[in-house]
Amino acid sequence: MQATKRSAADIVREYGPFPGVDAVHGVSHDGQRVWFGAGDTLNAIDPASGETLRLLNVPAHAGTAFDGRHLFQIAESRIQKVDPDTGDVLATIPAPGGGGDSGLAWAEGSLWVGQYRERKIHQVDPDTGEILRTIESNRFVTGVTWVDGELWHGTWEGDESELRRIDAQTGDVLERIEMPPGVHVSGLESDGADQFFCGGGKSGKIRAVRRPR
Repeated sequence: MQATKRSAADIVREYGPFPGVDAVHGVSHDGQRVWFGAGDTLNAIDPASGETLRLLNVPAHAGTAFDGRHLFQIAESRIQKVDPDTGDVLATIPAPGGGGDSGLAWAEGSLWVGQYRERKIHQVDPDTGEILRTIESNRFVTGVTWVDGELWHGTWEGDESELRRIDAQTGDVLERIEMPPGVHVSGLESDGADQFFCGGGKSGKIRAVRRPR
């Protein structure tokens, strides 16, 4: 088994807290904007300026994902497919955790859904909600993201949070990025290049963390 790489998080920027936002839940990136779930709304910011660009009145209690055209948003025990231009909910599927779901990502034509206390990540059919595959973790799972064929997820237990790169077949931890004490990770998304965007839970902040090379 290969050794786990470890490093301290290089936080390159903080965004927020944002007006009217009590907590940041899911985080996604559509190639230009960073979207985040804030409980009762789904918000978009410009990662260059930090300015809020959009606010959709969509329930947003946990993970957020983007498939290239639509947003997917966990709302309690369901996953809603949302038009990012209008905020209209186009379709709904059951969430695999029935309300215990956390992170959400899009990759390889599937949704990848974190189950927080169950320490699992499910690959889910985006049309039916059928669970296609389950990956076990050994930590609470918060945000989930894919970048360059690598599966990463956030953890948050007690006062400790990490970003973890795991083997998508076995769940083995390949790399750990340790956040500073008291800095928590709720949502997680890659920008597709050299940064992760990390939701900061009740801090109301989003943090950009450099992706190790």
